[in-house]
Amino acid sequence: MIQPQRLTASAASQFPLPAKQEAILLYALAAMQFTHILDFMIVMPLGPRLMEIFRITPSQFGVIVSAYTFSAGFFGLLAAGVLDRFDRKTALLTLYCGFGVATIACALAPSYHFLVLARLLAGGFGGVASATILAVVGDAIPPARRGAAMGTIFSAFSLASVAGVPAGLFLANRWGWHAPFFLLGGLSALILIGMFFILPVMRGHIHENLAVKALKPKAWEEMKTIAGQANHWKAFALTVMMTMAGFMIIPYISPSLVSNVGVSNERLPLVYLCGGAVTFFSARWIGRLSDRIGLLPVFTTVSLVAILPILAISNLPHVPLWVALAITTCFMVFTSGRFIPGMAMVTNSVEGRYRGGFMSINSALQQFASGVAAVIAAALVSRAGDGRLLHYGWVGALGSASILVSIYLAKKLKPA
Repeated sequence: MIQPQRLTASAASQFPLPAKQEAILLYALAAMQFTHILDFMIVMPLGPRLMEIFRITPSQFGVIVSAYTFSAGFFGLLAAGVLDRFDRKTALLTLYCGFGVATIACALAPSYHFLVLARLLAGGFGGVASATILAVVGDAIPPARRGAAMGTIFSAFSLASVAGVPAGLFLANRWGWHAPFFLLGGLSALILIGMFFILPVMRGHIHENLAVKALKPKAWEEMKTIAGQANHWKAFALTVMMTMAGFMIIPYISPSLVSNVGVSNERLPLVYLCGGAVTFFSARWIGRLSDRIGLLPVFTTVSLVAILPILAISNLPHVPLWVALAITTCFMVFTSGRFIPGMAMVTNSVEGRYRGGFMSINSALQQFASGVAAVIAAALVSRAGDGRLLHYGWVGALGSASILVSIYLAKKLKPA
């Protein structure tokens, strides 16, 4: 159990770290983030196998996906008010250890219900660990280099798509669906050991919080202030709509490609390899374009273009592999590309003094929205007698409508 650290002299003097040590820390944190993202992503392309092995319906598979996100959101809200009471190193290592154990539990799951429980645990530990990683970056990296540092951490998403998911599917094709989770559990254990030596003790925030305690409002009063501003609710709604538009589609991409389009399980890794590789470059281009042209125009344009692959992928018939790869790659590029200017607008909508609490709530709502989107899709999608997925086009239409609502909300959002 995490124990509050005894307060000593502020540890802030150890930062910034020497350049080499700072780089090692960032790469280690990115490795942690890589395992968390891959643990979430790998379940979706395993959908066809899991539905066959456990003899579950598409709706039950949606529960497996949404369990992770609901748990991450719920425990993220609970942890928001207590994480700052502990040394960052102790908190992160404890949370990451729980994540690794939960991932091994997924690999050992003998039944559908056991797997759902294991996903709940993995989401709770992994989601809070991911938020703590960003807190470590904020504490350890000076503002002048924080943007590049965040870029290193978030590159884990593209790496998971380009290398992690194809490798996981290769293992699943060769040794069964358990293999990717065993690999992730073993990799998490190695990273945990390395982080014990790499991650410095970080108690400076505890000292700082106690020093200014008399000047800060109570936590519930600060949350009341955040919730009392209409512009903040527009930002929250924008995050929810952006998230739901994509996560209603994503869980059933692999099952629909296998059942409706005719893509074999062995070729599914190509979907993530192509999409992740192109997204790795397109994300940087969209970011630079947003700074040059403006956040709202780029967000509106990318969002409108994203509707096309959403409608295409959710209504895709039997087509050649290259056509399916082109559509899925466009889906990944534009659906993920919306978040670059979109999240920048959300961040700009709150004053700096409330940004910590605001972003904690926003992150939890994003996780909840992912889970709700998966549940909605699961309620709509069903399986025909010949194995084809039915009503996936309805999900695409609903996702497209969510994008149009997000554009409306973005236009109403004001910077702080």
